[in-house]
Amino acid sequence: MSEITEKKGEVPKPIFVWDLPTRLFHWCLALLIGVSWLTGEMGEMEWHMRSGIAILTLVLFRLLWGFLGSTTARFSSFVASPMTAITYGRGLLTGKTDRYLGHNPLGGWMVIALLLIVLVQASTGLFANDDIFTEGPLYHLVTKSTSDWLTWLHKTLFNFLLAAAALHIAAAFFYLLVKKEDLILPMIHGRKQAGEGEDKPHLVLRHPLLGLLTLAAAGAAVWAVLTFV
Repeated sequence: MSEITEKKGEVPKPIFVWDLPTRLFHWCLALLIGVSWLTGEMGEMEWHMRSGIAILTLVLFRLLWGFLGSTTARFSSFVASPMTAITYGRGLLTGKTDRYLGHNPLGGWMVIALLLIVLVQASTGLFANDDIFTEGPLYHLVTKSTSDWLTWLHKTLFNFLLAAAALHIAAAFFYLLVKKEDLILPMIHGRKQAGEGEDKPHLVLRHPLLGLLTLAAAGAAVWAVLTFV
C-alpha cells in the first residue's frame, strides 16, 4: 500500500478504479437483460435467443476477466471469506464499516451470485422450447421432458434474477443516500474518491485491448459450442 501524497486537509484526487471493459460489461449486461425480458414478453423469440447468446458471451467474458483483468475486477481482490462478509454486514447495521475502493465483501458476493444466476439463466435457454415453433440451439441434445424442465427453470429463475437485480440497485442507493458513498457514477467514469488519510493501493489497470481480445475469445467459445455441439 502506498501512502497518499496529498497534504492533510486537501481533498485527495480521484483514483481510477474500474477499467473500461468492466464498466462496459456492467452496463451492457443490464441493457441485454432488459432486451431479453422485453423480447420474451413480446414473443420475439428470435431476438430473445440472440440477446440470450450475447448475455452468455458477456458472462463468459466476465468470468475470464475475473482472472485476467485489472486489480479490482479480479475475483481474488473482492471474493472475501463468508465470515468477513458477515462481519461487514453486521457493521452496516451499526454504521461502522471499512471503506473499499473496489467491491466490499458483501458486494463481492453479490457479484458472484448475479453472475451465477445469469449464467444458469442463459444456459438453460439454450435447451428450452415453447411447445410451438421455437427451440433452443441445443434442444437436440436433451429429451423433450428434460427440455420442458429446463424451460420451467429458465422462466422461474428470471424471478430470482429480478430480485437480485432489485437488491443490487437498492444497495447502490443505500450507499448513496445513507452512507454518502457514490457507487453509481464510478461505474460510468471509472474514478472513485479516496477518503482523507486513506492509503492508495497499488492498482494494476489492464489495457482495453486485452478486454477486447478476452471478449473475442468468449464469443469464439460460445460460437464453437453452438455450431459444433
